[in-house]
Amino acid sequence: MRRIIIFLVLAVLGAGWYGLSGSTIALAVNGTSVSETQFHAELRSFQANPGLFCYMSSLANTALAKQGAGRDTVTVAGEVAWANLRVEGIAIDQYVRVALKHRPSAEELATATSSLEGELSQAATQTSNNCPGTPAQALAEMPAELRAAQIEDQASSVYLVSKLNATIPLTASAIKSYYLSHRANYDSFCVSVAVVSPTNLTAFAAAQKQGLSVATLAKNFSVDPSKSKGGSYGCFTPTSSSYASVRSDIGTAAVGHFPTSPISISYNGGTYALFVAATSKTPSTLAQAQSVVISDIQTSNATAANNVKASILYDSAVALDPAYGRWGLSSSGPAIFAPGLPTQSGPATTSQLTTAATTPYQ
Repeated sequence: MRRIIIFLVLAVLGAGWYGLSGSTIALAVNGTSVSETQFHAELRSFQANPGLFCYMSSLANTALAKQGAGRDTVTVAGEVAWANLRVEGIAIDQYVRVALKHRPSAEELATATSSLEGELSQAATQTSNNCPGTPAQALAEMPAELRAAQIEDQASSVYLVSKLNATIPLTASAIKSYYLSHRANYDSFCVSVAVVSPTNLTAFAAAQKQGLSVATLAKNFSVDPSKSKGGSYGCFTPTSSSYASVRSDIGTAAVGHFPTSPISISYNGGTYALFVAATSKTPSTLAQAQSVVISDIQTSNATAANNVKASILYDSAVALDPAYGRWGLSSSGPAIFAPGLPTQSGPATTSQLTTAATTPYQ
C-alpha cells in the first residue's frame, strides 16, 4: 500500500539511453515511460483541483504544486515528490506482473480503489490537512489515465504486501497472538520528565550515575514547571492519543529511571534536553490496547514491505529527465535530489539545490 510502502528513491542502472535531456519522456522504469505531456497534465490536475491537490500532497507529504495555472506554479519539491511516487508505483506494478505473474482482477481493482481512498483520508488526517471534498471525489478529478494507473499500482502494492512472509495479517487471531507475544509493550504507565539546559547536562549525568531518583533529578535540574512535583507529568493508557509517542520517548529504560540519552527539544525559544521516565506500569488488556497493537503490526508490515521495495527499486532501470531531478546518495541511501540550477541569483533557494525529497516517515 502506498502509505505502508514508504517512499524510497531509486538507483539508476545503465547509461546512454537513460540520459533523457531534451527527450519527450519525463521518466521511465524498465522501459515503461511517462511522457512529458502526461506528466505535465498530472501536475496541472493537482493545480486545478483543490481537493485532489490536498489529498495527494498529504500522501506525498509535500505540496505537489502551488494553486494556479501555468508550469511556473509547480514547485521543485513537488515535481521531485511526484516523480518518486510515479516511479515507485510503476516499479512495484511491473514486479508483481513479471516476477509474481499476477495481474489485478476487477474485484482486486475495486478493493484497491477503496484502499487508496482510505489511505488518502488517513494521509490527510496524519498531516492535519482539512481537504475539501472526499477522497473518492479527489480520485475522480484525476485524468482518467492517471486514475487507472494509480488504482492498478495500489492493487499491485496490496498484493505484494499480502505475499510477504514477514507480513502479519490483520485478523483477530493474528492480532491476539501478536499482543500476547509483546504484552509488555502495551502497559499503561505514568511518567515523569526533566527538561534540562545544555549547560547542566554534565551535572545531570553525574547525578544520574550517583543513583539520584527521578524526582530528585527533576527537582534539581529541570526547568519545566513539573519540577515542583518531581517531574510528574501524567499517566497514559493505550487509548491515549499520545501513548505511542510517549512510549517511544521512554524507550528501554527501566521503571523509575531516566534514559541516559535525552531527546532534543525546542523549549522557550532554545534547545533543551528532554528526559522521560516511566514511574509505574500496569498491564493493559487486549481490548484496551487493540488500536496500538494494530498500529504496531502495520509498522512491522511496513518494514518488511520497505525491504522488498528497496530490492525492487535497486534492481529497476530508472530514467529521469534531468529537468525533474538528479540521482545521488543521501544519508539513507540513493535518493532523488532537486535538479541542479545555475549558481547566479534567481528564484531558486539553496535548499532547492541540496535537499532530497522527504518521506512520509523517516
